Amino acid sequence: MATLEITDLHVSVDTEEGSKEILKGVTLTLKSGETHAIMGPNGSGKSTLAYSIAGHPKYTVTSGSITLDGEDVLSMSVDERARAGLFLAMQYPVEVPGVTVSNFLRTARTAIDGEAPKLRHWVKDVRTTMSELRMDPTFADRNVNEGFSGGEKKRHEILQMELLKPKFAVLDETDSGLDVDALRVVAEGVNRVQDKTDSGVLLITHYTRILRYIKPDHVHVFVDGRIAEQGGAELADQLEAEGYDRFVPTGEPAAITGA
Repeated sequence: MATLEITDLHVSVDTEEGSKEILKGVTLTLKSGETHAIMGPNGSGKSTLAYSIAGHPKYTVTSGSITLDGEDVLSMSVDERARAGLFLAMQYPVEVPGVTVSNFLRTARTAIDGEAPKLRHWVKDVRTTMSELRMDPTFADRNVNEGFSGGEKKRHEILQMELLKPKFAVLDETDSGLDVDALRVVAEGVNRVQDKTDSGVLLITHYTRILRYIKPDHVHVFVDGRIAEQGGAELADQLEAEGYDRFVPTGEPAAITGA
């Protein structure tokens, strides 16, 4: 069983006013097969946690640790983290002109495995997975995310997840911008990965509706860079009904629209 352990993590970003602390001591343990949902009001640090795990250079870890099966993740480069089994589905996937989806996927798999997958089996896996995600086969010949709709970009992120089979996947608001049908397809893809590989999932949710299709084992409420409350799936139902007002000291309303 693999374990991703985050201990007393403090993270800052540079702003025009100087360095600003975003995460203020986050501790969280994620094990194989578990799904942890991260929820919270805008600006609470949810996406900062995702990008810090992935190694985005914008975010500076000032103290604390992240380990994967005891290995220091923070000492790893971004590509080393990917090869170790970490995957990030981005909230805003970028376009990569000149690189086709098929080349991108096979190059990524080769980089992670250290050798190229057998072409015949690989082509079959890609076609099967794209079919399950209801993606037109011609997407394989298009440039990565170029001209893709929001829903197509999110399906492509899950396509990567299914084919790369990470130990732990961080999904940063993968539900954002999806209609009901696309949301169901994406959620089914996440569930397939967990069924086949026992991957752990850290799911940053924009809306609680995705939790109807991906059942969390644990729910963590982020407020002002800290975990304010933790619980099971029932906590998400409570938040949908009550919002985040009780977590905001000023009494100002906090809508369930994460960031």
